[in-house]
Amino acid sequence: MEIIIGILIPFFGTTLGSACVFFQKGPLKPLVQKALLGFASGVMIAASVWSLLIPAMDMSEHLGKFAFIPAVTGFLVGIGFLLLMDHVVPHLHIGSEESEGPKCALKKTTMLVLAVTLHNLPEGLSSGAAFAGVQSGNGVMTLAGAFALSIGIAIQNFPEGAIISLPLRSEGVSRGKAFLYGAASGIVEPIGAFITIWLASYITPFIPYLLAFAAGAMIYVVVEELIPEASQGEHSNIGTIGFAIGFVIMMILDVAFG
Repeated sequence: MEIIIGILIPFFGTTLGSACVFFQKGPLKPLVQKALLGFASGVMIAASVWSLLIPAMDMSEHLGKFAFIPAVTGFLVGIGFLLLMDHVVPHLHIGSEESEGPKCALKKTTMLVLAVTLHNLPEGLSSGAAFAGVQSGNGVMTLAGAFALSIGIAIQNFPEGAIISLPLRSEGVSRGKAFLYGAASGIVEPIGAFITIWLASYITPFIPYLLAFAAGAMIYVVVEELIPEASQGEHSNIGTIGFAIGFVIMMILDVAFG
């Protein structure tokens, strides 16, 4: 039951953020959006290092000097996986008029939701990999540490939910539909987490690879999408400040409860 609650926490963060569409009038101000994007980036980078890559290497200590191999392999495969998804899934980023991926006749709102869904998939994989590490019983991943990761992801999912639902509202979508679209973009997180835990139950020795895979996928999203969007235009330092705050909060959560 604890694991089910843990992997649902990030989805609740996205849902609560999407609910901002019922209270916010008009789109988010550019400075606020930059700060939120930077904050999300900081959380994801810190989570990738402290909650995923370091535990992946700690679990591989029996390899001696080659303990880095699972972390490096999983990380690069995670990067490659998101790169592939970027090319095969049609999606449109907020503030852009040109879609990415294969050409299609999907509505603009649908492609906006698909873009955020791609962002959320690595986060689901991350929480799933963390709880799979807890289930393995090797002592490296603790239940408190896995919950800290889920809470950190939920915190950064709150602004992400708002960032998708509010622009949809400005595109003419009703408040109810904008909320549902925003919440639906986060449903891949518990799905991805459940799949990761299920896989780990069959391939326990590969848990370090799964942790690093999730880290690589999250880093890809940060470097390819979030940081560029937070840095474009004027006042890019707002995004940097948001990054620092998000990084510190996630680092504290992991070290204090890990």
